[in-house]
Amino acid sequence: MRNVKAYLSTKENMRMLSPKEDVRFQPDNETEKEIINIYPDVKYQKVLGFGGAFTETSAYNYAKLSPQNQRKIIEAYFDPVKGMGYNFCRTHIHSCDFSLDEYTYTEDDDTALETFSIDRDRKYIIPFIKAAQKTAGDELILFGSPWSPPPWMKDNKEFANGGKLDWQYAACWAAYMARYVTEYRKEGIELFGLTVQNEAMAIQTWESCQYTAEEEGLFVRDHLKPALEKAGLDTRVMIWDHNKERVYDRSRDSFKLEGVKDSVWGIAFHWYSGNHYKALEMAYEAFPDKPLVLSEYCIGTTRGEPIPGPHSSWIGVEMVAEEMIGNLNHGMAAAVDWNLVIDQDGGPFHNRDLGCKSPIVADTKNDTVSLEPYYYSIAHFSKFIKRGAVRIGCSTFDVRIPAVACVNPDGNVVMVALNTMDSAAPVYVRLDDCTAKMELPPKSLVTFVIS
Repeated sequence: MRNVKAYLSTKENMRMLSPKEDVRFQPDNETEKEIINIYPDVKYQKVLGFGGAFTETSAYNYAKLSPQNQRKIIEAYFDPVKGMGYNFCRTHIHSCDFSLDEYTYTEDDDTALETFSIDRDRKYIIPFIKAAQKTAGDELILFGSPWSPPPWMKDNKEFANGGKLDWQYAACWAAYMARYVTEYRKEGIELFGLTVQNEAMAIQTWESCQYTAEEEGLFVRDHLKPALEKAGLDTRVMIWDHNKERVYDRSRDSFKLEGVKDSVWGIAFHWYSGNHYKALEMAYEAFPDKPLVLSEYCIGTTRGEPIPGPHSSWIGVEMVAEEMIGNLNHGMAAAVDWNLVIDQDGGPFHNRDLGCKSPIVADTKNDTVSLEPYYYSIAHFSKFIKRGAVRIGCSTFDVRIPAVACVNPDGNVVMVALNTMDSAAPVYVRLDDCTAKMELPPKSLVTFVIS
């Protein structure tokens, strides 16, 4: 007889990730209502992991805290037993909007990259990554993303306001990205992959750059992959790295170019423009050998909640959980949140008016750390669904109670379900002609671990 361990978060009293009494499966061929079906024989994508972004903002906030609170953050994120088990993370290639200011790794017009230096990253970002490595070990996978080439490589000659790569510098920019990977490797930090460009259609008041699908494909095929190979690197490349509503057509259009598909490992996407789960599913079905990576999501100005400042509420919990379930059910292989740590003002940041929220908020003035409701929403997935898990068949009786199921490498089945209703809901989890009954409280999130 299978046992079920359940972990519950509820809006009422904000009880988060509380273990419940074990539930047992009982033989049951009669129940027909309130069922969530699990089918281990129906298999979909493999899960690569969950994580967040080592921004300079996060690393700076981390550095300002006491050693005790630094340990608390590392354990909360990267310890697979005591924390949420983050193992698939992101960082930025020189500056982004959540760095302290604009910076690059070279002096202007240095096409030979003779002045290339990552000394700036050695102050905050690299020590933060190394602290995480000590806890996560070899499990920690890291990829890098640029927000913009250096201004002197662009047609508008500035970091911000979009612009495009000046194509005469395409080979130089590719060599710059490869050099970044090489210099990080010297620091003992292996970059698993790169995305070509953060938000490749965006025109932002901060670091940004635009590529068409064709330009992105040509850059990967003719410049980035050759530069990586010349440097002796097997770094993987992901395209798009922007919102879901175009994830299928951007990938399709890039892959139309001869040789591009073979040069690309995966497809990265963001969540800021709506659900678009069917668009994700179309990309998954069209390109099943290209993992779909949610490379950035956060609760902020675009997909936000009414609480001002850096802290989150149940609205954020529900928003993240519903998105995570929907993405997993439509082909997502990994999910990467934005800033690991923001301060009491939602930053620091530059060239933008507002900050955002994050799972952990550090009051750097008073040396305190808060694990937000947002944190526990992600933990319902990242703590229990292990790398190498496979999503399996799952059907739910009510769209207001979305659910997803995976089987871990050890054979345990993990199912996460969200009750979005204002009323309690009895749920029968059905597996192999047996059911386990549990009542989901109003506005609640539950993770079942089925032995």
